[in-house]
Amino acid sequence: MNLLVIKLSAIGDVVHALPFLEALRKGFPGARIDWVVEEEASQVLLDHPCLNNVLVSRRKSWQQGLARMDNPISIFQEMAGFMRDLRSVHYDLVIDLQGLFKSGVLMGFSKGMRKVGMTGAREWAGLFLNERPVAVDYGQHAVDRYLKMARYLGCRTTGEGGRIPYGRPEEEAVDRLLAGYGIQGQALVAVNPMAKWPTKLWAPQRFAKLASLIRTELGSQVAFTGGPGDGPVIQDIIGMMSAPALNLAGQTTLKELACLYTRCRLLVSTDTGPMHVAAAVGCPVVALFGPTSAHRTGPYGKAHTVVRSDIACRPCFKKRCEHMTCMREISVAQVLEAVKTMLNQTDDRQRER
Repeated sequence: MNLLVIKLSAIGDVVHALPFLEALRKGFPGARIDWVVEEEASQVLLDHPCLNNVLVSRRKSWQQGLARMDNPISIFQEMAGFMRDLRSVHYDLVIDLQGLFKSGVLMGFSKGMRKVGMTGAREWAGLFLNERPVAVDYGQHAVDRYLKMARYLGCRTTGEGGRIPYGRPEEEAVDRLLAGYGIQGQALVAVNPMAKWPTKLWAPQRFAKLASLIRTELGSQVAFTGGPGDGPVIQDIIGMMSAPALNLAGQTTLKELACLYTRCRLLVSTDTGPMHVAAAVGCPVVALFGPTSAHRTGPYGKAHTVVRSDIACRPCFKKRCEHMTCMREISVAQVLEAVKTMLNQTDDRQRER
């Protein structure tokens, strides 16, 4: 059989779909399984042992290039090549886990006998299905919704797995990175303070105070992580600290970041992609949640703690807010207490081993 999975973005959403992929491979051990993903999240899937091929859509780059009129002929040729690759295989089954117009269009263009998706599709994406959508509960975590799709397809699920694969090159790169800062065997706590939604952000001054207390009171080295554009903001946070910390923003690939988190005792993070990367590789997470729902998209698994405020308007899922009370009511003391508790639990588990 030939199977195609369509899950384009974002990084955390693609990470959530990895347990589904593993269940699909176990259910169809001899099948060809391909995946269509957008460029930003593609590193999660490249060289994945459960996949035969990864089709990378550079949709955002194409849109930006066309808006600038940056060699449009070359862009159209690249787009045409992507569509040829998409249509080069006759798929027995095409699965849309995205449920948006952009994924529905790709499903429509693909050559698939069965085209399945889930209830709750938006932007008319359901029009591209040729089977009744699978009923899922959007009060459940995204991972559990995708696993329900796997069971619908006849696959057995355990609710476990979904690790991001990395290898010796990533391990060596992280070794070199940490050695360059003189970090060898020290207790390391990662902090990821950034997020794409302004409403998910916590005040930089609070991150600075929290990181200072982790450094001075708990005796752990602090390493800030983030994307290539996050370095200046993180450097400002470090400048407000009373103790030194590492700024590793933009210094790792996505797979190297996954490897880095395995070296950390825990991660403190906003609701963003790296939070899900850490959870996927078994790094305990203290997650700060405001406008979104941890029940639906929080760090998956039991070894994590969510810190949130109890106000009536959350979760609102708004990207803009005039007051951002839900994040402002999360105190440094609350987060520090969660960090202390999780570090103690981690130490207890290590002693038991």
